[in-house]
Amino acid sequence: MFTPRLNAAQAYSKVGVETGVEAASPHQLIVMLFDGALLAISTAGIHMQQQNINEKGQSISRAIDIITSGLKASLDKSKGGELAQNLDALYDYMCTRLLQANLRNDKSALDEVSRLLNDIRGAWVEIAAAPAVKAVSTSTSSSPAVA
Repeated sequence: MFTPRLNAAQAYSKVGVETGVEAASPHQLIVMLFDGALLAISTAGIHMQQQNINEKGQSISRAIDIITSGLKASLDKSKGGELAQNLDALYDYMCTRLLQANLRNDKSALDEVSRLLNDIRGAWVEIAAAPAVKAVSTSTSSSPAVA
């Protein structure tokens, strides 16, 4: 009749994430995607160390999905120009490295993708903090040109 404590915690966490998504600006949503991909890669590294093959694969798949269906899909190549094209290619490279990490149990490949994502995330946070971006974010609900 009662749900286990873990399921209740997961349900609470899911509600928190959904509430955060609903209240987030387009820039905050992109940061949330970076955070989700980084968390999935970190989790994959833990599972790799513990030799949990299925969980490692699921975590890497989650990271790839976030990169391709979230970050890459949010690129606006018509407005983002060369930067969007370069990010598109970099996201493809990251996914390739994650696949290699999964196949070869290559922790260094996970670390490389984490560094790349952290660098881009950091730049994205700085851009989102700029006064001009804040003014645009509050006046329009469209998605950002480059993620």
